[in-house]
Amino acid sequence: MSLDERRALEALKEDNDTTIDGWQEDCDDFSFGDVCDGTEPLAISHAGGEFTDLAREVLGDFWKINNRVRRVDNRTRRDRVLRRNKAFAEQLPVITDAYLAWSLAKCKEHFFERLEREDSLESGSDYGQWPISVIDVFYAEKVILRILPTDATISTAIVRQGVMPCSPISPTVGITTEALDLYRVAHLRSPQLSIQAFVKTMCDLHGVAFHRHLSRQFSIAFDLYLQVRRSVAAMVSESLRRDTPDWRLKHACPACTYTLTDEPELIFSLLYAMDGNDSLKRVLQRSLDTDDSLGTSSELPTGQQLASDRYLSRTFVDQFARDSTTAGDEDVHLENSCEGRWKNMDDTKTKNAWGIYDETGIFMAVCRHGFSLLVADMVQSGELAKYPLAVVSKLLGVFGSNLGAGYDIGCQFKTTLDNSSLGPLARSMHHTCLVGAFHGHAHRRLCQLFSLTTYIKGLGLEDLETCERTFSKSNSLASALRYASVFHRQQAIDTYFEHNDNFEVYANLSDFLYNNYKQALDILNDGDATLPNLMRDLKVTDETVFEHWLEEEKVYLRGLTREPEVETLQMEYWQRLVNLTASKETLDAAITAFQGSLHLDAVPYDVQAKNTRNAESARRHALEDHERHLKLVQALECKLEIEKRWTPHDAEWQRVGRLVANRKYQRALDRLEGLVVARIFELTRMNRAGTGYKLRKHIAKALQTRSVAIRTALNTYNAIARSMHPPRRMLKWDEVVEYAFLADFDLLRDTRADVSRHPWSSAAARSAMDLHFKMCRAREEIERLNIEVRRLVTYIRDEERYLRECEDQLKDTSQALAHQITIHRNTRGRFNSRHLKWLYDISKLPGFSGTLTPGVSADTSPGESASAANAQIPTRMLVESLPIDHTASPLDVDTQDDLDDEEEEDEVVEQASRSLQDVLLVADDFSRLRIHGNAEEE
Repeated sequence: MSLDERRALEALKEDNDTTIDGWQEDCDDFSFGDVCDGTEPLAISHAGGEFTDLAREVLGDFWKINNRVRRVDNRTRRDRVLRRNKAFAEQLPVITDAYLAWSLAKCKEHFFERLEREDSLESGSDYGQWPISVIDVFYAEKVILRILPTDATISTAIVRQGVMPCSPISPTVGITTEALDLYRVAHLRSPQLSIQAFVKTMCDLHGVAFHRHLSRQFSIAFDLYLQVRRSVAAMVSESLRRDTPDWRLKHACPACTYTLTDEPELIFSLLYAMDGNDSLKRVLQRSLDTDDSLGTSSELPTGQQLASDRYLSRTFVDQFARDSTTAGDEDVHLENSCEGRWKNMDDTKTKNAWGIYDETGIFMAVCRHGFSLLVADMVQSGELAKYPLAVVSKLLGVFGSNLGAGYDIGCQFKTTLDNSSLGPLARSMHHTCLVGAFHGHAHRRLCQLFSLTTYIKGLGLEDLETCERTFSKSNSLASALRYASVFHRQQAIDTYFEHNDNFEVYANLSDFLYNNYKQALDILNDGDATLPNLMRDLKVTDETVFEHWLEEEKVYLRGLTREPEVETLQMEYWQRLVNLTASKETLDAAITAFQGSLHLDAVPYDVQAKNTRNAESARRHALEDHERHLKLVQALECKLEIEKRWTPHDAEWQRVGRLVANRKYQRALDRLEGLVVARIFELTRMNRAGTGYKLRKHIAKALQTRSVAIRTALNTYNAIARSMHPPRRMLKWDEVVEYAFLADFDLLRDTRADVSRHPWSSAAARSAMDLHFKMCRAREEIERLNIEVRRLVTYIRDEERYLRECEDQLKDTSQALAHQITIHRNTRGRFNSRHLKWLYDISKLPGFSGTLTPGVSADTSPGESASAANAQIPTRMLVESLPIDHTASPLDVDTQDDLDDEEEEDEVVEQASRSLQDVLLVADDFSRLRIHGNAEEE
């Protein structure tokens, strides 16, 4: 573009209402772009500043009008971020005080109303002024905010008036606290909403173009806002005397932890579920190396750390890394027969993870009602045993004895826990490892009898699958966390689960109790009408027989041991003899063919020579195969001390031949069962919330292929079962696809005895037995619900009284703090009327056997809901804040270019990481297809 053309464009710009800042940015980009892309040649370098001089000459008067000092920034991004965060951290106490003052005044008037009122007041000598651009959801104005003599810093003056600064020292832009709180709540309700999307929405409402630095400014202000909220929460906890270690964990769930004095003792004092989830993984930013290896970490430290008692530290988790993770001694009462069925049972799959991830997911524990208990990051690994061990250790230390833990591999984890350093403590405290109802149906039948929820006394109707329901909601966080920093990822996870506990789980707690109570009563009503008829058909008069049947089945399945080593060698010897016989026949045929090729008449010489060479090669190969098989047979004969080689007419040959046929039968059964298990999990995944369209189509296609594989495996099984002596039970397609049928697979495995002679093996007997145990669990559920209903009633009364009394005590000494207690009380208190309605509906259920009369809390120590209110002023508020000294580490103002560069760097890294993830996903798909193809060939 020529100089005249540029000046003409400048004249057009002058006629528009475009801001000078925006125009200046456009001109900078336009001018430098022509030089960089080669449109306009430049014969000078930037070493002496000639590049800037040329830009100033081209821009002419616009450079002077803008009056921006163009400086060479020698700071690195690391310096800017660390200094900014350090400056905010130093001011956090006084900023928190300013926020308390604003929050108290907010209930009377909003930001712009208060601003207009202050503008109408005359300015006195005691007031200072600070110009700042204030951004709200619907408004963006440059205003003059007042600075009072009591304001410790400029930032505190701005926060006191309802604005969060984007810079700690000399802020020129601030975001209103209402706008930040709106994004906070909207993001928690819909975690897919990113900061950039929200800022773009605000830009659309304001009628301005979006720039990268706007997202960075909003992010800085939002981080400060969340830190202030955590600081306020800590002050409220201290004021309520609830700042002791693990206080949140000890009081996480009113129905689980608010124990009363006259309660009957339950078999399990607390039921919880734990599991790992790899959706909330985070990409580790790395430098781009020239070789094929992964580069070193290029992440910038932020200097921020999350203070949360919900998160287990990496140090705490790593202390269990050396504990045994393998099945142990023979005295363990239950052998792990499910090994190999679960990915998190395989050390080779859990020790390693993709190198591009740092945190590969989270490991979490939740109570049976859904309240989050503990969270731990899975770091550069799969679901190792150290994560559940750390969770168990923490919960045993806080809650003590008689805990019941649901885990999808609870059968193996029980062995792991017994063999670990926690084993003696867990056994002394009667900790029980269980398997959830859904995952349990894919475990071996013997494992189910010991660990499945249906057969565990005292468990009630709890399915111990709460983690799956929790993860189905928290998975929506995944897209926002994949490229976040360590601090921002943990902050988002912790904030989400705190909000979920208060506004989802607690809000639906009474609904949970009502539905479970109604379900238990329905089971008992239906069972009372059905079970007597089933017992009459089975000629059973006493329900205790079902307990005996369960024990008999345990003994029977325990007797289905692995084949002895001698039998294994004998079967291998039999197979080698068969191979030797076949190779001998092949050798004889090759010798005959070779001899025949030597006596061919009327055949051209070249053809005869070719036939002779081919026959000789075939004879030599057959001879080599025969000698190789002969050596293997001789080696096994020496090992088994066999004096005379077996022949097909020998009794030993026929006996071992049947064992080999049985082995083929077992393998066909294993193949069929494995395909059915995979089908169940894929069907469930297909209907899971958060599963995308592409993944649904992929699963649907896999199911179509899987169905064909199941039919093929079924045909193979039936063919082998038909050839058995005696013939084994034939299976139909409808039986195979039945969900409950998985529990019956193990009953088909015994080839030495006839299972039909046992009374509990028939379908009718098993149906009656399952109904009996389901009714037993329903009675236990009602017993537990009666306790939990009364706990909730008592908690609502005690908590409301305690918080109101603390609030009244603080009104005279600190109205701002009393106002925060009011907000804290309303967080959960808003749902109490809803709870009382559901509790009343529970009391009206036919068959309700509990009471809504409040009880007496078993704990009245300071800070407890049942204790006498004794609110205190936090220690920090009693100490005058020290002046903030910024001379030691001066902080330059972040320019729009700085913030644009930060945002652009993050976008580049994110885009590169996305591309790498796409490559890994394609590679993983090819790997799965190759493995599946190999399995089909086998």
